[in-house]
Amino acid sequence: MTERLDCAVIGGGVVGLAIARRLALSGRQVVLFEAEKRTGQHASSRNSEVMHAGIYYPSGTLKARLCVAGRRMLASYCGEHGIPCRRVGKLVVAVTEDEIAQLEQHKAHGEANGVDDLAWLDREQVRALEPAVTCARALSSPSTGLVDSHGLMQALAADARRAGADIVLASPVVSGEVADDGIDLDIGGREPGRFRFRTVVNSAGFGAPAVARSLRGLPTETIPTPYFARGHYFTVSGPSPFRRLIYPVPGKDGLGIHVALDLGGNLRFGPDVCFTSFPDYEFDESRAAHFYGAIRCYYPGLAEGALAPGFVGVRSKLAPEGSGFVDFVLQGSEAHKVPGLLNLFGIDSPGLTSCLALAEEAGRRLE
Repeated sequence: MTERLDCAVIGGGVVGLAIARRLALSGRQVVLFEAEKRTGQHASSRNSEVMHAGIYYPSGTLKARLCVAGRRMLASYCGEHGIPCRRVGKLVVAVTEDEIAQLEQHKAHGEANGVDDLAWLDREQVRALEPAVTCARALSSPSTGLVDSHGLMQALAADARRAGADIVLASPVVSGEVADDGIDLDIGGREPGRFRFRTVVNSAGFGAPAVARSLRGLPTETIPTPYFARGHYFTVSGPSPFRRLIYPVPGKDGLGIHVALDLGGNLRFGPDVCFTSFPDYEFDESRAAHFYGAIRCYYPGLAEGALAPGFVGVRSKLAPEGSGFVDFVLQGSEAHKVPGLLNLFGIDSPGLTSCLALAEEAGRRLE
């Protein structure tokens, strides 16, 4: 006989952990299933660890609303839990005069989204703040910051467990089926079994479409085609010449190869965008030539041979290369007609910044 339970969260990344915490704190009996031996082994720990202000996203979109709300929630949560977090600030630089119009658009988006501290800097003002940077103009975002993603996930997991949630590791969801009174999940791992849940949240990151396709009875036409964007990070040894994050004007598929300082002040650059047919963490050292060219547009002092291989992250995408902006998708029964199922698709940047706001949104929709 299939055991009947209340609520399953699939995926133990930062968003899944935040959702499990939110639901458990509201009184739900939650089981989180994570396929890996530890939580947060994919996008949640392979990124720039930036708390974004909310300047890139068109007004009214989920990314705009949840990024701005999420940044405030995250800063408060980190302060309450002693999680390393710091507003280091960011400069988005227009290298040429032609790029200033795009910066103006981002400033307008940011202000429409409620980001009220953006400021223009001319060439001389930028040089006074960041002497290593060369540009025509820059947009300053003082509220952009950094967060310890690992410490954040540990705190979210601890909160969820204290509220009664079970976090079950090395337990992939291998298949499932829509039933009349719930959703059956077949769990693999050391202790396989089938369980029926009243509510299921599919927060499996770039694996969310695959999880959705494994659920028999879920209309396949409601499941998006997944795309995967690999992003390399190169590191640089020695003292960083930068005090702030430095971003170029974004391209269609990402925010550009930027100065990605960590909380210790160590310097790395990334990520690039390499679309691929499957998730792959192998580092391609030949990407260094592209990095040198992109970085030297705004940091001409980068010495030859300074870049060393760092790591690779994989971002969840819902559209092919060159498609431009695509919003988060939180898909409920209004779309697929399956009561109790919430799919989170395309949770790429600013997913880390938005995690607590995404959890609130998920909880509200399930209620």
